[in-house]
Amino acid sequence: MNLTAFRALLTPLGQQALAQAVALQPTEESYLRHYQNLSRRYDAQLAQAALETAILRRKAQAKTPFAKQLYFTQEALEQASHWEIARYRAQRMRGAAFILDLGCSIGSDSFAFAEVALTVGIDRDALRLAMAQANRRALNLEERIGWVRADLTQPLPFGAPLEHAAAFFDPARRVGGQRRFHVDRYQPPLGVLCEWQKRLPNLAVKLSPAVDLQELAPYGGEIEFISFKGELKEAVLWLGGFVRCARRATLLPAGVSLESETPVSDDQLPLASPAAYLYEPDPAILRAGLVRKLGQMLNAWQMDDEIAYLTAEQSVSTPFARCWQVESWFPFQLKRLRAYLQERHVGKVIIKKRGSPLQPEALQHALRLKGEEERVLFLTHLRGKPIVIIAFPQ
Repeated sequence: MNLTAFRALLTPLGQQALAQAVALQPTEESYLRHYQNLSRRYDAQLAQAALETAILRRKAQAKTPFAKQLYFTQEALEQASHWEIARYRAQRMRGAAFILDLGCSIGSDSFAFAEVALTVGIDRDALRLAMAQANRRALNLEERIGWVRADLTQPLPFGAPLEHAAAFFDPARRVGGQRRFHVDRYQPPLGVLCEWQKRLPNLAVKLSPAVDLQELAPYGGEIEFISFKGELKEAVLWLGGFVRCARRATLLPAGVSLESETPVSDDQLPLASPAAYLYEPDPAILRAGLVRKLGQMLNAWQMDDEIAYLTAEQSVSTPFARCWQVESWFPFQLKRLRAYLQERHVGKVIIKKRGSPLQPEALQHALRLKGEEERVLFLTHLRGKPIVIIAFPQ
């Protein structure tokens, strides 16, 4: 969709086309059929824009409660955070005189920031800013958010230091449909922070959760990894007055965090055989390097210093890990495992693995199970040796 088509979509005729497109409940697979239908009644460009918006709104329902009211581009939607994550970040910025959303795109984060402070969104893309304006109007946020068109690779469009403001920077990690994995290849590259911090000390930067932590070392600050419903979603680099620790793992929607004062934990856990309970830490805990700290909290140990499973004699309720009761374990051997499960009439298994080269699908097929019982299999290591842990389902 281009800017001309989007403006046409906002006209009364365009809104009529959009309403009809939404009613069709189109998908990418059914796009051509619906396009042929709509383009008989509307200009081809308008029919395309209406169908594209209808499809993206359906996809956006997994990320935002306002999906049915908003406008998106495919790339902007892919990079947008879940609404719960955006609101969580905004709460960490509460108390700022106002918030700058640097690289605001269609406004997804700006809407969350507007709940805690007046917000100014800055972006250079005319289409995305036009969508942001329409989205702001749809959410009745005209008095809370302003937009500025500017190129963030150039000096920021204000002069005086802004000690009491907060800024959120969301650099493009996809350019021309290609992912950018290194921070110096983001658009703009992360190096712009060095200049920005002279006037904007209180900064937060949205990053890929797969970011190379060595690339962030020169910036200092706090690195937070955020998971949502057990899935690792993003990382945030907090600078200036936002810094509370060196590393943080935050789990949403529970809203709980585990912190570390040092970037790398020197704490060691004992290594021993599997005990009565097995813990699988949340991926945010893993990525933040807080497995050993969690193990100390749970009075647990590791089975291998390269594997992030924890085990303990007692079950301790924690939001930071899933816990399974262990039935048995032994060195991995297919024949022995098959016999063990057949003796107990196990016909269904969930296979999890860490450190094992085995493919779960291939193992499922090789086990040839029949029966009514269920178990969870963990393929992992004990001091470098392959083992299997059999646990009861939760």
